[in-house]
Order: sequence, then C-alpha cells, then structure tokens
Amino acid sequence: MIITTDLIRGILLPFIGTSAGAACVFFMRKQLKREVQRALTGFAAGVMVAASIWSLLIPAMEQVTGRLSFLPAVIGLWIGILFLLLLDKLIPHLHQNTDQAEGPKSRLPRTTKMVLAVTLHNIPEGMAVGVVYAGFLSGNAGISAGGALALALGIAIQNFPEGAIISMPLKGEGKSKGRAFRDGVLSGAVEPVGAVLTILAAGLIVPAMPYLLSFAAGAMLYVVVEELIPEMSAGEHSNTGVLMFAAGFALMMALDVALS
Repeated sequence: MIITTDLIRGILLPFIGTSAGAACVFFMRKQLKREVQRALTGFAAGVMVAASIWSLLIPAMEQVTGRLSFLPAVIGLWIGILFLLLLDKLIPHLHQNTDQAEGPKSRLPRTTKMVLAVTLHNIPEGMAVGVVYAGFLSGNAGISAGGALALALGIAIQNFPEGAIISMPLKGEGKSKGRAFRDGVLSGAVEPVGAVLTILAAGLIVPAMPYLLSFAAGAMLYVVVEELIPEMSAGEHSNTGVLMFAAGFALMMALDVALS
C-alpha cells in the first residue's frame, strides 16, 4: 500500500467528522431537539444513498464488461445487506426503544444502544472508504482520486450529526463533557481501522473489486433503510427529514461529479 497525503486525508476524514460532532457537547447546553435530530438524520441518509450509487455501485458496474456487467454488483450488494443483517442481530437497533426490547437487550440503556448502533453504522462506512481508495490505488477505471475524496467527505458530513447524537444524550445522563466526547469519538474509531484493513485486503484480491464496492454499497443502504429512515420519519410532520434527505443526496451527488 502506497501511503500518500490524499490517502491519509481520505481515511481520517470520516473519523474527523464524528469527532467534530461529538465536540458539540462542549458548546451546546441542551440535547439536540427532536426536529433537529430528524433533520440531521435525513441529511445523513441522503448522503449515504448518493454515495452508495455514484461512488460504489456505478464504479462497480463500470469495471465489468458485457451484458452481465451488473451481476457482480447485484451479488456484492446482497452480500453486504446480508452481512449487516447478521450484525444487526447482534447489536440493538438505533430506533428500538428500551421498553420494546426483549430478552437481554431490554437491560441496555438507550444511550448504550445508540453508541453500539452508530458504531455499527461506521463499520460499512469505513469499509466503503477503504474499498474505494483500494480501487483507486490499484488503477481501476471509474475510480478517481476526486471520487474517493468525495465519498470520504460525504461520509464525514453525515458523521457529524452522529457524533452529536451520541455525546449530547450521554452528557444529559450525567456523564462529564470529557467522557461524553470520548465515547462519541470512540464510536468513530472503527472507521479508519476498517478502511486500512479493507485496503490491505483488497490489494490482495483486485479482481474482486466490483464485488467489494457493491458489498460496501449494500451495507450502507441497509443502514439507511433499517436505521436512518425510521429515525427521520418518527413522529408527526416528517417533511423536515424528507427535505434534508433530498439536500444530502443532492450535495453528495454534486460533490462526486465535481471532484471526479
């Protein structure tokens, strides 16, 4: 793996986004309002859907020729979805209320569930960044330095609200600002680790790049549908979440095209 400034920046950008969001605990007095959380979650969902399409699925299909060029993308997409489905069985849902949980999960506080769920989100995000940069480093057509940076930047943008959504409730439960910030930062630590491990693994199996790209897309789309959309649509008047979804989608789409 050739270590460059662009590679380091791309790997660290999502983690920086989470850390910046967690830092809100130092200058915001109260927990984020429900409407604000809904708006930020909708924006994050839009970014992730656009990133899955333009930065992952389209490059995956462009790397395969012939009438069945879509097949690796379809297979990888389903593997990614099923992988996240398996993880989701092990970690509580972000939108699952404590009183609705059954079995051992019912003993977990909601804030603990949020930390675990956001950490779960960050696994496929880190893998997505790693796969795209691995594809760029290996010289695969359809993946540019700008496109890889756009994906990392888009994920960093959507990680900001996630960091705040973790640290603010933790402070509200009585934790010190420092501990709440630390927990928010740690939830994003899996991203650079996942990115590096994915780059190392992908370098050994370059022919599988279309499958890996679509795998990351499937994992991210699962997170959007299973976790983010229910959060942005909860309660009355979900128009804010829908509008912010469109804003996040449009921004990520523009970034990918402009930086490619």
